[in-house]
Amino acid sequence: MANKSIKLAFLTGALALGISSVVSADGATASMLSNTCNGCHGMNGNSVGPASPTIAQMEKVAFVETMKAFQTDEMYSTIMGRIAKGYTDEEIELMAGHFAAQKMIPAKQEFDEAAAKKGAKLHDKYCEKCHEDGGKPIEGDDAEYSLLAGQWVPYLENAMTDFQEGKREMPKKMKKKLDKMIEKAGDEGVAAINAYYASQQ
Repeated sequence: MANKSIKLAFLTGALALGISSVVSADGATASMLSNTCNGCHGMNGNSVGPASPTIAQMEKVAFVETMKAFQTDEMYSTIMGRIAKGYTDEEIELMAGHFAAQKMIPAKQEFDEAAAKKGAKLHDKYCEKCHEDGGKPIEGDDAEYSLLAGQWVPYLENAMTDFQEGKREMPKKMKKKLDKMIEKAGDEGVAAINAYYASQQ
């Protein structure tokens, strides 16, 4: 009952944001369920606001694991923990399939070209092994990664702050690479990598 109440409250909020689909707690389609995400993540998962990430073309395994981490409070969030708890495993799987099938549209934003060139080199050296093809979407059900290329820079900055402050658990490999990169390039290196991701429009 509590989960349905949370879901109903969120759907009501989604409707207030201009989403026309009426979604019931039972028998909802993948598209109907995913419409509830439009208010923050944009139409079909392409974010138009700098604080929320684009989730269009997000790999299914990564989507499901992220939602489950929100449900169990393993991953820090401001609101997603409460939202995720309102969905069943089956519904999350449906949503994962829906967003994986959408085309990611990179955010149109300004960036420093010189920093982006530096960031490209840093990405190749420190990030490419896990975030292949410059952080772009990767085909394949076994891929586990986060979309980086084309994301809003403020979102990337906030996510990195959460990692560095311990609000989100940083994978050991990521921490090792990040520490080496900051030792060599400083915080300017992080900004340069973000500029590189922003440049991929």
